[in-house]
Amino acid sequence: MEGLALSFGVATAGALLYALIKLLQIGRRPAGYPPGPPTVPILGNLHLMPAKYGHRQLRAWAQNYGPIYSLMLETKTYIVLSSGTAVRDLLDKRSNIYSSRPDMYMAHDVASGGLRILTMKYGPLWRTIHKMIHNILNIRAAITYVPYQDLENKLLLLGFNSLTTQMVFGFRTPSFHDPKLQQLFEGFEKWGQIVGSASAQLLDLYPLLRYLPKFLARNYQYAENSTKRRKTLLSAKPCFCNDLLRAQANEKFSDGQAGYVTGSLLEAGSDTTSSVLIGFVQAMVMFPDAQKKAQEEIDRVVGPDRLPTMDDEPRLQYVRGCVKESLRWMPTAILGAAHSVIKDDSYMGYKIPAEASIILNVWAIHMDPDRYPNPRTEFESATNPDVSKRGNFVFGAGRRICQGMHIAERSLFLAISRMLWAFNFSKPLDANGQPIIPDIEDLVVIICRDETKAEIIRREWAECEESLLDRNTKQWKKVPEGMAFSTDVPEKIEV
Repeated sequence: MEGLALSFGVATAGALLYALIKLLQIGRRPAGYPPGPPTVPILGNLHLMPAKYGHRQLRAWAQNYGPIYSLMLETKTYIVLSSGTAVRDLLDKRSNIYSSRPDMYMAHDVASGGLRILTMKYGPLWRTIHKMIHNILNIRAAITYVPYQDLENKLLLLGFNSLTTQMVFGFRTPSFHDPKLQQLFEGFEKWGQIVGSASAQLLDLYPLLRYLPKFLARNYQYAENSTKRRKTLLSAKPCFCNDLLRAQANEKFSDGQAGYVTGSLLEAGSDTTSSVLIGFVQAMVMFPDAQKKAQEEIDRVVGPDRLPTMDDEPRLQYVRGCVKESLRWMPTAILGAAHSVIKDDSYMGYKIPAEASIILNVWAIHMDPDRYPNPRTEFESATNPDVSKRGNFVFGAGRRICQGMHIAERSLFLAISRMLWAFNFSKPLDANGQPIIPDIEDLVVIICRDETKAEIIRREWAECEESLLDRNTKQWKKVPEGMAFSTDVPEKIEV
């Protein structure tokens, strides 16, 4: 018996030692992986991740470790791409294996019921929806929706923009207090809070925690209920879905999936365009010489008596540069949305393991002094006469690239060209007439360049209200002339 007990004790000790060794290997960087900051057992690099301004740290590591480096966050491996060449080589050229998404259990499985395309794994369902969205939001759609963009950009000059709900759902939202709009945006905000919470991150880092009782996960119940509420809201039959419903009939996907597609388009389009325009205004305050040069071009090409239109775009090269530069200078997605590689790969002599999360380090690429000599102190890209070299990575890369980018760039061109045509942007002044550093309550002074332009803005909108919009509902009286609602024409696309 003593011998048996001794053997059992030795076996138990051996098992515990083995378990301890395996535990201490968690967080280590295996040989052959891309370099990165030193790790500690179990945590890896997690203790080095800052609570705020993470993009600055990721850029600093890129400067130390090069265009491709790795972060070990407990049980997960993150590969960070910090050069345009690395992004093209992997996310674009090898998109067949770099187009999936990492595990986002709370965000995708619980809070979205597996229906949110942004977090969906690469596979047959994603390919079907991706192809359908491409056929609706391709370059033909970008041209088709110009009447909507023209109208809402005129209203933007007076105050509020309802462009995204117009294109996605087919109805205008003249007031931000519209109950349907409020419900959508409250849902978007809460979803963002849930997926960014510590509990959601733990469920991804340690999948075994997903099997704990639901009441132990504080956000779990809300996430489940959120899915039910969003399905009810988004599965209604909005009039945008002329194309979507046509595609749904052909592809046989569910009402819930259709609802999430429309909701995702609203979420993406409403936030990003407004954020870029805020960055543009900040840039105009910071770089008055760029503002002056853009206005001189507009005055020369357009003149004082009318608003710029899309027909002016080919002759407004500097303004086009300002659009591109606004996307680079103040990107809305500073780290993009993580990709995931579906099988082992290698690049630059380094091993990239299957299921590693691939981070597109947008901020570091946009602030790369090799691409832009003075990335934060000058409005660099707008001065480059070669428009093709004013690239940015804010729309992503590979098969996951934003499919609404053509529409977004047209919206931005109309808004930026018309804002520059109409207004001057400057720092606020103190009591002595000296410029002061803007604060959150007094960010920037926006003054119409002259009363003639102010009158043109008022007249243009009054004419739109009279000829295009119903007096009571403020919705379009009829479909704009020459506008084809169905742009869902099959087009060959690699998915």
